[in-house]
Amino acid sequence: MTARQPDRAPGTDPERGFVVGVFPKGVDGEAELAELRELARTAGVATIGEIIQHRARPDQRTFVGKGKLTELKDAYAAADAEVLLVDEELSPTQQQSLENVLEARVVDRTQLILDIFAQHARSAEGKLQVELAQLEYNLPRMRGLWQHLERLGGGVGTRGPGESQLETDRRLARTRVSLVKRRLRELSAQRATRRKERERTSAPTIALAGYTNVGKSTLLNALTGADASVDDRLFETLDPTTRGFEHDGKRYLVTDTVGFIRRLPTQLVEGFAATLEETLVADLVLHVADASLPESRLRETIDAVHTVLTEIGADDVPVELVLNKIDHLDPLGLRRIAHAFPRALQVSAATGEGLDALKERVSELFSDRFEDVRLLVPYEDGRHLALLYGLGAPIAERSDTPEGVRVRARLPRREIPRFARFLVAGEEDLAASASDPEADAEAFRR
Repeated sequence: MTARQPDRAPGTDPERGFVVGVFPKGVDGEAELAELRELARTAGVATIGEIIQHRARPDQRTFVGKGKLTELKDAYAAADAEVLLVDEELSPTQQQSLENVLEARVVDRTQLILDIFAQHARSAEGKLQVELAQLEYNLPRMRGLWQHLERLGGGVGTRGPGESQLETDRRLARTRVSLVKRRLRELSAQRATRRKERERTSAPTIALAGYTNVGKSTLLNALTGADASVDDRLFETLDPTTRGFEHDGKRYLVTDTVGFIRRLPTQLVEGFAATLEETLVADLVLHVADASLPESRLRETIDAVHTVLTEIGADDVPVELVLNKIDHLDPLGLRRIAHAFPRALQVSAATGEGLDALKERVSELFSDRFEDVRLLVPYEDGRHLALLYGLGAPIAERSDTPEGVRVRARLPRREIPRFARFLVAGEEDLAASASDPEADAEAFRR
């Protein structure tokens, strides 16, 4: 057992948590539990001790083996802990057995993550998603909540209200699941409508994805001037936040998404469709990673994100790796990550270093979407100027003339036929294209 001092923040009194993990032989248990300790810190729990057992797989009934269970009981009591944190999703049987032996509250990895999500959800949709994930997690575990009434379950002399109450609660929970799912579908439809409105502007959409706490929200703020929360906590961002920035006269929309972790619980992958959908429909994913991590850990986090992207079906979206927090590295460290990840962009969202190169890379990736055109819009067709501005401020120059408004704009290619009759060019081009809008689109691009 390894004892640890509580990470007590000034003015707070966190819960005292004891950590336990079971890993195959050869696995570094200390490193594996690092993420659980960070999850505990985010949830407001100070880890005061831990026990690690190496075995092929957890015990089906008690999670740890019989001998280790006795050791765990003594160590937990000696540490004066308030809650046992388990680095795995427990079955209802395992959870009930540990609670009975330790006479303590037992929280597994999934339950801990759900608790953090419940603390951080802000929007109505985020709260509904948390509730759905919690309901689906708790449904198979509801018997444990009524173990004091199990003796009333059935048979001569044992029939009574207990089983009826349990079944009532289960039915109410299942009804609530249906209601929450229906409400989420309605919100999803509303979100799709808003997304179509964004797509109408023809601005490329970019999703920020990455391991939790790598600085995605800080990068969103640095790129767009937003004010998204950037507290140093896991899962600080649950609700998708979309903001825009302009570069070389073109507008881009950037969406911050929920952070990923290793072994992201299935309930969360399915439940947090709101933020994950933004990744699925993006034109580009900027995979943000923490360059200050040791290389082995950095590769682990990158692989974990790739795994989740594949699970949600976003593996066919173009991805650019962005290594953030380079301000934490010395020159040797910068050379090492440049050698290990030669194509990755190196940035510091905190200091602004590398952001211009990032914007330029984004611009290059979408360069074939836009064309420079010159337009002459008669005053009686002024509504088309409003349409131009509605496409995301593509106008680079504008001047008023007796014939109308002359503009130079960067138009999305798919929008050029829409404005073909206003295109202007040299005299030699005008005669060749006067009767063919498609020819206009080809001949008058600049």
